[in-house]
Amino acid sequence: MKRSIIGAIVGGLLIFMWQTLSWTMLDLHRPSQDYAVKQDTIMSLLNTQLGNEGGYLLPAVPKGTPFDEAIKAGEKMQGKPWASIQYHRSFTTTMNEMYMNMFRGYVASVFMVWLLCWIIGKSGRTSFGNVFIACLFTGLIVFINEPYNTYIWYKIFDVRAHLIDALASWGLCGIWLGWWMGRKR
Repeated sequence: MKRSIIGAIVGGLLIFMWQTLSWTMLDLHRPSQDYAVKQDTIMSLLNTQLGNEGGYLLPAVPKGTPFDEAIKAGEKMQGKPWASIQYHRSFTTTMNEMYMNMFRGYVASVFMVWLLCWIIGKSGRTSFGNVFIACLFTGLIVFINEPYNTYIWYKIFDVRAHLIDALASWGLCGIWLGWWMGRKR
């Protein structure tokens, strides 16, 4: 248990550090959060047109639209512009909230790595190579489950960055865990 906890604390830190670099200094996710020249005009229009916070797909049909009408609307959209919007009424992230978000992100990373450590520990296959490959496969599972499946339908612009994140962060974690869990007790 101690081996898994220490492995998770350090492995979670490695994943958290990679994610921090990826979204900040390396700026890999810029394509999904780029600057819009007329952002003030766009935000003013959204503020007057969207009543509630939420995710919006434009154009879309109202909830409850019969299936055949939704299909016809989809056919009319072919070749036309569309947008996916995550709309929030107010930006309220203070430094305290940012620190709490960072803490929650780190704890989530530690928990995620601990789950993998538990699985690896139960398998009894703790050689460096097995642990490293298990970590890379976990990164690929994480990538395929969310960013890639989202990309299939909504063409997110930073799908490559998510793949790099999955392989780099879980690869770093795999190097650490492969050494840590593969040591003789």
